[in-house]
Amino acid sequence: MSEREGPSFRCTPGAIEPRQPSHWAAMLVGGCHGSLAVEGMHRNDGPSLFSLTQFAREMRKAPTRSEALLWAQLRGRKLGPRVRRQHVLHPFVVDFFICGHQLAIEVDGRMHLGQRERDRARDAHLALIYRVRVLRIEAELVERDVLAAIAIIRAAL
Repeated sequence: MSEREGPSFRCTPGAIEPRQPSHWAAMLVGGCHGSLAVEGMHRNDGPSLFSLTQFAREMRKAPTRSEALLWAQLRGRKLGPRVRRQHVLHPFVVDFFICGHQLAIEVDGRMHLGQRERDRARDAHLALIYRVRVLRIEAELVERDVLAAIAIIRAAL
Protein backbone atom coordinates (compact mmCIF):
# COMPACT_ATOMS: atom_id res chain seq x y z
CA MET A 1 0.00 0.00 0.00
CA SER A 2 1.49 3.29 -1.03
CA GLU A 3 1.35 6.25 1.28
CA ARG A 4 2.34 9.88 1.18
CA GLU A 5 3.58 11.70 4.20
CA GLY A 6 3.62 15.44 4.54
CA PRO A 7 4.61 17.78 7.31
CA SER A 8 1.27 17.61 9.10
CA PHE A 9 -0.68 14.79 7.53
CA ARG A 10 -0.45 11.20 6.49
CA CYS A 11 -2.67 10.07 3.64
CA THR A 12 -3.21 6.50 2.58
CA PRO A 13 -5.51 5.28 -0.18
CA GLY A 14 -8.89 4.50 1.29
CA ALA A 15 -8.32 6.65 4.36
CA ILE A 16 -10.31 9.52 2.88
CA GLU A 17 -13.23 7.45 1.64
CA PRO A 18 -14.18 4.74 4.13
CA ARG A 19 -15.94 1.56 3.15
CA GLN A 20 -19.66 2.05 2.83
CA PRO A 21 -22.23 -0.05 4.70
CA SER A 22 -23.61 -2.99 2.78
CA HIS A 23 -27.13 -1.56 2.35
CA TRP A 24 -25.74 1.25 0.15
CA ALA A 25 -24.07 -1.23 -2.14
CA ALA A 26 -27.22 -3.33 -2.24
CA MET A 27 -29.19 -0.33 -3.49
CA LEU A 28 -26.60 0.37 -6.17
CA VAL A 29 -25.63 -3.07 -7.40
CA GLY A 30 -28.38 -4.34 -9.65
CA GLY A 31 -30.24 -1.04 -9.50
CA CYS A 32 -30.49 1.68 -12.09
CA HIS A 33 -26.83 2.48 -11.50
CA GLY A 34 -25.77 -1.17 -11.25
CA SER A 35 -22.90 -0.65 -13.69
CA LEU A 36 -20.98 1.07 -10.89
CA ALA A 37 -19.89 -2.25 -9.44
CA VAL A 38 -16.53 -2.99 -11.02
CA GLU A 39 -14.27 -5.98 -11.03
CA GLY A 40 -12.22 -6.21 -7.87
CA MET A 41 -14.78 -4.29 -5.85
CA HIS A 42 -16.06 -6.08 -2.79
CA ARG A 43 -19.83 -6.56 -2.85
CA ASN A 44 -20.14 -4.52 0.36
CA ASP A 45 -18.09 -1.61 -0.95
CA GLY A 46 -19.90 1.46 -2.18
CA PRO A 47 -18.51 3.31 -5.17
CA SER A 48 -15.83 5.89 -4.57
CA LEU A 49 -16.55 9.55 -5.13
CA PHE A 50 -14.11 9.46 -8.05
CA SER A 51 -15.89 6.56 -9.78
CA LEU A 52 -19.27 8.23 -9.24
CA THR A 53 -17.98 11.48 -10.74
CA GLN A 54 -16.64 9.63 -13.77
CA PHE A 55 -19.96 7.79 -14.10
CA ALA A 56 -21.90 11.08 -13.90
CA ARG A 57 -19.72 12.58 -16.66
CA GLU A 58 -20.46 9.62 -18.90
CA MET A 59 -24.17 9.92 -18.16
CA ARG A 60 -24.09 13.61 -19.15
CA LYS A 61 -22.61 12.64 -22.52
CA ALA A 62 -25.35 10.07 -23.22
CA PRO A 63 -28.68 11.27 -21.77
CA THR A 64 -31.92 9.45 -22.34
CA ARG A 65 -34.41 11.10 -24.68
CA SER A 66 -36.56 12.30 -21.79
CA GLU A 67 -33.54 13.68 -19.88
CA ALA A 68 -32.37 15.56 -22.98
CA LEU A 69 -35.83 17.09 -23.51
CA LEU A 70 -36.09 18.17 -19.88
CA TRP A 71 -32.51 19.51 -19.83
CA ALA A 72 -33.26 21.70 -22.86
CA GLN A 73 -35.99 23.38 -20.76
CA LEU A 74 -33.94 23.63 -17.54
CA ARG A 75 -30.47 24.67 -18.72
CA GLY A 76 -29.22 28.24 -18.60
CA ARG A 77 -31.38 29.22 -15.62
CA LYS A 78 -34.54 29.13 -17.74
CA LEU A 79 -36.39 27.93 -14.65
CA GLY A 80 -34.80 30.61 -12.44
CA PRO A 81 -32.42 28.77 -10.13
CA ARG A 82 -29.36 26.92 -11.41
CA VAL A 83 -30.03 23.30 -12.27
CA ARG A 84 -27.28 20.69 -12.34
CA ARG A 85 -27.62 17.46 -14.29
CA GLN A 86 -26.27 14.08 -13.29
CA HIS A 87 -25.24 15.47 -9.91
CA VAL A 88 -23.37 13.28 -7.42
CA LEU A 89 -24.87 12.92 -3.95
CA HIS A 90 -22.62 10.15 -2.68
CA PRO A 91 -23.33 7.24 -3.05
CA PHE A 92 -25.89 8.15 -5.72
CA VAL A 93 -26.16 10.19 -8.91
CA VAL A 94 -29.40 12.14 -9.36
CA ASP A 95 -30.68 13.15 -12.81
CA PHE A 96 -31.15 16.84 -11.95
CA PHE A 97 -30.43 18.83 -8.81
CA ILE A 98 -31.45 22.33 -7.72
CA CYS A 99 -29.07 23.12 -4.90
CA GLY A 100 -30.76 26.33 -3.72
CA HIS A 101 -34.01 24.44 -3.10
CA GLN A 102 -32.49 21.09 -2.05
CA LEU A 103 -34.55 19.41 -4.77
CA ALA A 104 -33.46 16.34 -6.72
CA ILE A 105 -35.42 15.53 -9.86
CA GLU A 106 -35.49 11.97 -11.13
CA VAL A 107 -36.88 11.05 -14.55
CA ASP A 108 -38.30 7.56 -14.19
CA GLY A 109 -38.45 5.41 -17.29
CA ARG A 110 -39.75 1.88 -17.70
CA MET A 111 -36.88 0.34 -15.77
CA HIS A 112 -38.12 2.01 -12.58
CA LEU A 113 -41.43 0.13 -12.68
CA GLY A 114 -39.85 -2.95 -11.13
CA GLN A 115 -37.83 -1.13 -8.51
CA ARG A 116 -40.29 1.14 -6.71
CA GLU A 117 -39.18 -0.15 -3.29
CA ARG A 118 -35.51 0.45 -4.10
CA ASP A 119 -36.36 3.98 -5.29
CA ARG A 120 -38.24 4.70 -2.04
CA ALA A 121 -35.25 3.52 0.00
CA ARG A 122 -32.92 5.67 -2.10
CA ASP A 123 -35.19 8.72 -1.66
CA ALA A 124 -35.35 8.15 2.09
CA HIS A 125 -31.55 7.91 2.25
CA LEU A 126 -31.13 11.18 0.33
CA ALA A 127 -33.66 12.89 2.59
CA LEU A 128 -31.95 11.62 5.74
CA ILE A 129 -28.33 12.31 4.80
CA TYR A 130 -28.61 15.38 2.54
CA ARG A 131 -32.06 16.75 3.53
CA VAL A 132 -33.01 16.61 -0.14
CA ARG A 133 -36.55 16.30 -1.46
CA VAL A 134 -36.83 13.96 -4.43
CA LEU A 135 -39.32 14.71 -7.18
CA ARG A 136 -40.00 11.80 -9.51
CA ILE A 137 -41.39 12.53 -12.96
CA GLU A 138 -42.40 9.84 -15.42
CA ALA A 139 -40.30 9.83 -18.61
CA GLU A 140 -43.47 9.31 -20.63
CA LEU A 141 -44.88 12.61 -19.31
CA VAL A 142 -41.67 14.46 -20.20
CA GLU A 143 -41.70 13.07 -23.74
CA ARG A 144 -45.41 13.70 -24.22
CA ASP A 145 -45.67 17.17 -22.60
CA VAL A 146 -42.41 18.67 -21.36
CA LEU A 147 -44.13 21.91 -20.32
CA ALA A 148 -46.38 19.95 -17.93
CA ALA A 149 -43.25 18.44 -16.40
CA ILE A 150 -41.78 21.94 -15.99
CA ALA A 151 -45.02 23.06 -14.29
CA ILE A 152 -44.67 20.17 -11.80
CA ILE A 153 -41.08 21.21 -11.06
CA ARG A 154 -42.10 24.87 -10.60
CA ALA A 155 -44.80 23.79 -8.15
CA ALA A 156 -42.22 21.79 -6.16
CA LEU A 157 -39.95 24.80 -5.80
